[in-house]
Amino acid sequence: MTIEHAVKTAAAPRHSRRAALPWLIGRSALTGVVTLWCVSVIVFVATQAMPGDVAHIILGPGASTDQVAQLRQNMGLDEPLVTQYWEWLRRVLTGDMGESLVSGQPVSELLAGRILNSATLTVIAMVFILPLSLVIGLLAAVFRDRALDKSYLGTSLVVTATPDFVIGSLVIALFGTVVFKVLPPVSLLPPGDAPWEHPRQLVMPVAVMTLVGVTYLSRLVRVSFIDVLESEYVQLAIIKGLSMRRILFLHALPNALGPSIPAASIMAAFTIAGSVVIEYLFAYPGIGSALVDAVAGHDLPMIQAIIMLMAVAFFCFNQLADVLATLNKSR
Repeated sequence: MTIEHAVKTAAAPRHSRRAALPWLIGRSALTGVVTLWCVSVIVFVATQAMPGDVAHIILGPGASTDQVAQLRQNMGLDEPLVTQYWEWLRRVLTGDMGESLVSGQPVSELLAGRILNSATLTVIAMVFILPLSLVIGLLAAVFRDRALDKSYLGTSLVVTATPDFVIGSLVIALFGTVVFKVLPPVSLLPPGDAPWEHPRQLVMPVAVMTLVGVTYLSRLVRVSFIDVLESEYVQLAIIKGLSMRRILFLHALPNALGPSIPAASIMAAFTIAGSVVIEYLFAYPGIGSALVDAVAGHDLPMIQAIIMLMAVAFFCFNQLADVLATLNKSR
């Protein structure tokens, strides 16, 4: 489900679906289980197809053939691929994500702190994205086709068309290295420290994520407000002489928020997926940068665990958007 689809379906004519909501949730859950299983198959096969032999990587270039063969047997790498997959899936379902091939530590322990760091970054970004998108989208809709609206649309188009790493590099050059030098160019955190203990390190990655998220979500909010402002009941309120403030906050805002809330859920999922580029660019110790390091080090258990975690998070937000859209249509 895309953001455009969420807005479109949520803005459709209202009809009661509250009675069918449990069935819809059950169907979504079943669809989600099948989807995640397909993702697990793709992730496992893709990681197994990566170049290089895991046993050789662990033992190093000086290992003998017998040592490599013994390690492959101990790790079950000489078993058929289907057997390896079911063994891996069984361990994942029981919470055992295996051990890192690089450090030898359990993957769950290595990712625990990373997940907290990424979650903190995403939550702070969403705290800024949601209200800013609402205010900017509302102002653009009210001043539609005027200079403010045209300036906003032009700016948002440029930002949306610019890759995240380009925006991040410009922010680093402007505020971290060349011009102002007011913020650290990288967001390194001391081991064991919570990210909120170092707010300066969070400013630039949060700013980039907020900028990208606001320009995308506010355009959808703008469309939603325009639809509401052109509706018959708003036009009737204008004819009756109600103040614009009362029309906006008492009549337009509640109806425009409905389609925007499912879109915000999808935006949160996109923010998690986009954190890979942002975290790597700012050297922020989250699961995004851990994924890049794992791919570079051919650390298969880490790669499999991180991608599955992202898939589960994306699925949960996607399902939340579906439920919210259904509830909105049943109002």
